[in-house]
Amino acid sequence: MTQTIHESPHYDIPVYKVTLVRENNLTQQQRPIVRDAQSAATILAAYLAGEDREHFVVMMLNAKNRIIGINTVSVGNLTASLAHPRDVFKPAILANAAAILLAHNHPSGDTSPSREDIALTRKLYEGGQLPGITLLDHIIVGDHDHWYSFQDDGIGLA
Repeated sequence: MTQTIHESPHYDIPVYKVTLVRENNLTQQQRPIVRDAQSAATILAAYLAGEDREHFVVMMLNAKNRIIGINTVSVGNLTASLAHPRDVFKPAILANAAAILLAHNHPSGDTSPSREDIALTRKLYEGGQLPGITLLDHIIVGDHDHWYSFQDDGIGLA
């Protein structure tokens, strides 16, 4: 049976172009390689310094762990910041990241992870398996150069 295409009604369908836009550079020097939690925490502490609310960020890395960039996923309140997997992985996919490193600050200065921090880290670790983006660590930045590494503590990561 042959079907014919009838004149279809006019549809107003939006067409999207997805792009990654660089807002600025942290420095003019070559982007560093993340070798361990300490090197990541130093960079992230500088990025999150002085924030009075929780900021959840994703650091995107290439296959050799050189930093591609940092994206602020969400800004919360004094004690919490929400992060959904699609918002975490979207900039990493657009940047062709091989791996990511998560971070958020605790304005209270206490770097102890909450139950929610642990649950989110596990969820995001599992979520990275499908697109092939490795979650290397989740850093909590406190005050006075204090920080916490999920990887170093063995929580939430394989």
